[in-house]
Amino acid sequence: MTYITDLSPVERPKNAEPWKRLSSATKLAVLASIFVPTALFLTFISVTGTDFMAGLWLVFLPVQILVAMAAGFIAQRSKGILDSLLYAVTLFFTAFVLVLLLSVIWSLVEAGSKALSWHFFYQNNNYIQVNTSLEYGGVGHAILGTFLIVGLSAVITIPLAIATGVYLTETRGKTRGVIRTLLQAMAGLPSVVAGLFVYSMLIVSGVTQYAGWAGSIALIPLMLPTVARVTEESLRLVPVELRNGALALGAPAWRAFLQVTLPAARSGILTAVLLGLARVIGETAPLLLTTLVGSGTNANLLDGPIATLPTYIYNFVTQGFDSAIQRAWGAALVIMILVAILFTAARVISKPVGQFRKKGKK
Repeated sequence: MTYITDLSPVERPKNAEPWKRLSSATKLAVLASIFVPTALFLTFISVTGTDFMAGLWLVFLPVQILVAMAAGFIAQRSKGILDSLLYAVTLFFTAFVLVLLLSVIWSLVEAGSKALSWHFFYQNNNYIQVNTSLEYGGVGHAILGTFLIVGLSAVITIPLAIATGVYLTETRGKTRGVIRTLLQAMAGLPSVVAGLFVYSMLIVSGVTQYAGWAGSIALIPLMLPTVARVTEESLRLVPVELRNGALALGAPAWRAFLQVTLPAARSGILTAVLLGLARVIGETAPLLLTTLVGSGTNANLLDGPIATLPTYIYNFVTQGFDSAIQRAWGAALVIMILVAILFTAARVISKPVGQFRKKGKK
């Protein structure tokens, strides 16, 4: 019997880095399709005073297409025209979306940072008017309310969603198709519809008054499909050989799932949970209909209105005063920071452990 003793890393194929095989003419064509339209576009808007967006569509995009097609013809003759055209259009729309995203983030950071201070994170809005200076008041009560409402919703939703994902992957039930269809329908459910449903069933009917737990119930159908579907896909990515190996060693199906399949899909399930939290942390309509807007600190989810960051933003942005709008910008920046933390954590958790090791460490 022959044993494999050489465990050194497999050499990467030579075609793994195709950009290194580009000719000088192709590289020159790529640079020309980027810098020539940019120079003409900046010159045009500076001389004529044309609006940025109008110049982008009327000058930059047509010039980039023409330059890319010409450069592609020079580099690869007729074969390179279509490739260059597709490249130019893809590059333009990618840059366009990136510019829009960066402009939104920059506007949010620039406007929201003016309201941020240490007291902004722990004070509430008792005795604060819409035109009160930013030296007083904050979003402390809204942060607490957001954590409580989203936390209660997560406690209810996460076990149900994970169980749904397990049912869809580990069983052969006849209702799997129906459940998948319902999850897809719930994924496209407008948040205001979920809020109206809970509002009519619990508040209008007299079951309860405006309260935090009603808002948690309204967030369940918004979080459930995200966590369930990502959990299902994570479980499906577990190699079938692991299951079969555990079963071949005599382990029952439930034990093979708990000790082999579930640990292998742990990072994907944690990612599903974080994505579900990020999905609902900024919802406004369901909470406006079920929790209202509170100005003081309320940690009781069973009684009375409770403030959250989305409803805090809505309350102040509709007032019209400069200080109120600044408070809304500050709360929006806090939400963006929380969502960014969740997405970053999901990204880090979803990576295999080996990717965090240093290349020189063996």
